Amino acid sequence: MIDTFINFFKLKNTYRANSIIYSIKQLPLIRKILPDSLYKNRGLKIFANIISILFEIFSVFIGKLIYIAFMIFLALKFYNTNQADTFLHIFIFLTLCGGVLNTYMLNPTKDKYYAIVLMNMDARKYGLSNYYYQLIKLIVGFLPFTILFGMLVGMPIWVQIALPFFVTAIKLMIMNYSIYDFKRTKKAKNENLPTKFVWSVVGICLVLGYGLPAINITFNTNIFAPIFALSLILGIYSLIKIHNFKDYRKMYKQILTESNVYMAENNTGIQAMKNTSLNQIELDKDYTSNKSGFAYFHDLFVKRHKKILTKAVKKQSIIILFIIIGIIVVFQINAEFKDVINGVLLQYLPYFVFIMYCINRSSSVTQAMFMNCDHSMLTYRIYRTPKVILGLFKERLKTLIVINLLPAAIIGLGLALLLYLSGGTDNSLNYIVLVVSIIAMSIFFSVHYLVMYYLLQPYNVNTEIKSSTYKVVQAITYLVCYYMIQIQLPTFSFGLAMIVFCIAYCLISLILAYRYAPKTFKLRV
Repeated sequence: MIDTFINFFKLKNTYRANSIIYSIKQLPLIRKILPDSLYKNRGLKIFANIISILFEIFSVFIGKLIYIAFMIFLALKFYNTNQADTFLHIFIFLTLCGGVLNTYMLNPTKDKYYAIVLMNMDARKYGLSNYYYQLIKLIVGFLPFTILFGMLVGMPIWVQIALPFFVTAIKLMIMNYSIYDFKRTKKAKNENLPTKFVWSVVGICLVLGYGLPAINITFNTNIFAPIFALSLILGIYSLIKIHNFKDYRKMYKQILTESNVYMAENNTGIQAMKNTSLNQIELDKDYTSNKSGFAYFHDLFVKRHKKILTKAVKKQSIIILFIIIGIIVVFQINAEFKDVINGVLLQYLPYFVFIMYCINRSSSVTQAMFMNCDHSMLTYRIYRTPKVILGLFKERLKTLIVINLLPAAIIGLGLALLLYLSGGTDNSLNYIVLVVSIIAMSIFFSVHYLVMYYLLQPYNVNTEIKSSTYKVVQAITYLVCYYMIQIQLPTFSFGLAMIVFCIAYCLISLILAYRYAPKTFKLRV
């Protein structure tokens, strides 16, 4: 199995190194001066391999640090409960979420596809060596940070050390159940396509994890001790069952299809959208429009695809309403919680930049536009003329803003209501700034993603992302929004600055789109 692991690591590192070289070749200006023979350059391949190995080492730790720091440690400031108990409580429920969403074994990655399907390697040895490697990375990556943050909140040392092994035990138990379910149903579950049941479990765990501490209910070390002991026993039992399972090839044969693998590698989830969008297109209804020209074309598209475009937004809006109502209910149960929320609303408006980034649907909508319209239409020369491109751009921008406006308006009005109910503010303009700044953030992301789509059009005819620049801009957008979580500024000053910035950015972006989109909006090769 050690030889299999070595081959697995070499294979993974090789295609990752080639991906790095490919990404370098896709950057503007650089791609024109770098030849295709670059892949044969030994020096560059060594450099890419070193980068790949460093990335592997970096990924062991950085994800765990960000996860614990922002998902758990920073959340503690919102509660008046014991910090150690609250940390442990949230950690337990987030571990359950991660367990059902990510088993490692059932993740259809390219390295598994290349090795098991194309190279016909032993599926059991390859699957287990990869799985054990992931579990070791999990323990090694978590341990320094559970100890670090555990010490900061005053958690007992045995709990600090136990937490990574608890996470591993949960993953082993869930993987063992997945194998049992495969034996029973003969159907393997693709973890990249979670079922409604899985999402329900995740939702319940999130509510219990973050909601119970708000009403002063948390798990403590006395409760965790028997839970950990039981999970450790069941984890060891599950490990034996996983190791002794023989039918890995049958299981992987179902998971490692070409569509699943390339969907897994494409973080945008385009293939998943392909598989579901066709059933949601309403071609059988006799839709009409009183508009003309590009507006008529776009209006029919929106009406026929309204389920794809608006279904998620409606669900978001309902969830947001329930969260706001839930916070109001907590106000009645725990009066001290009012002071916490009031402080958050008056000092943590920058946090909502990241929230608006997460809920904004512009990226998914532009994907749907490409898949169900531009994917075919861009093959026609008339569709690539400046008049058509700019005409559709204007109509699409209106649609994107309207789609994202519903949850934004609910959040903005909801925050103003919560501010009022939690004790209010001396400056009445804060109510207006809260509402307007949230809506401005929503419009900003609508413009940002549509302009990015038109200026960097990243997809090829197979709906694969082929633009490194597009990925870089996506990453920068994420990092900037994520950084906002750490900023504390008065709501009035930050909100006003955000409104001005959004207006300026939108104007500049629209000018760039109108000037350059006719040249850049085309199919990738």
